[in-house]
Amino acid sequence: MSLTRAERRALAQVPRPPRERPGLGSRIVGVVGELLITLGVLVLLFVGWQLWWTDVTADRAQAQTIQSLERQFGHAPADGQGTVTPAAVPFGKAFAIVRIPRFGSAYARPVLEGTDHDILSEGIGHYEGTAMPGKVGNFAVAGHRTTYGKPFSDIDKLRPGDVVIVETRTTYVVYTVQRHVIVTPEHVEVVAPVPQEPGATPTQAMMTMTACHPRYSAAERYVVFASLLRTIPRAQGIPASLLTVPKGA
Repeated sequence: MSLTRAERRALAQVPRPPRERPGLGSRIVGVVGELLITLGVLVLLFVGWQLWWTDVTADRAQAQTIQSLERQFGHAPADGQGTVTPAAVPFGKAFAIVRIPRFGSAYARPVLEGTDHDILSEGIGHYEGTAMPGKVGNFAVAGHRTTYGKPFSDIDKLRPGDVVIVETRTTYVVYTVQRHVIVTPEHVEVVAPVPQEPGATPTQAMMTMTACHPRYSAAERYVVFASLLRTIPRAQGIPASLLTVPKGA
């Protein structure tokens, strides 16, 4: 049955009941919900910054450091003889370049003195007090596995026999990977002069690389040990054979 015009007009004029306002509890829940959504967005942005943007900025900065080091190294003695590295390096100063063929032909990362947070954001850090490249003792370094350029992201892919090249002002110091261990952070004996033998007197040149393990966690440390293979005057260049990873290896 259809309504007449007068009936429709009368219905339109019937006052509607006022809309019930939400209670205080409901308003609080709404505000908290909005805050949680905002916080979630901020957390996602922070994670994106940590996992992506720090890599972008760190890669750029580390590439510039490497270029600077290479210019400095270009003024080394032509014969490449003499001291492999200074006896001591100022804290925070870059003094060497690490090249690891297993990580790709373009892989190169600067080594800086020290291992605090700021230094590790700029490259690979050298544990203060440990041996310098090519010297008897343990040349021990640390690097991020995620964020800030993640120089040791693929440390778990290193295999016995892999080459690690440490380029200094005058010399290419070549190490070969021997083995790895996974330890908890308190096992600092991995960077002792004789790795894992605190108090022992070193008789050979070693290199130790450390990184957090597993990825995105600092619960453990992934540690790779390498021993000195040879040193090569920088002026001679790196033999192509050292830069090649055997197929299937």
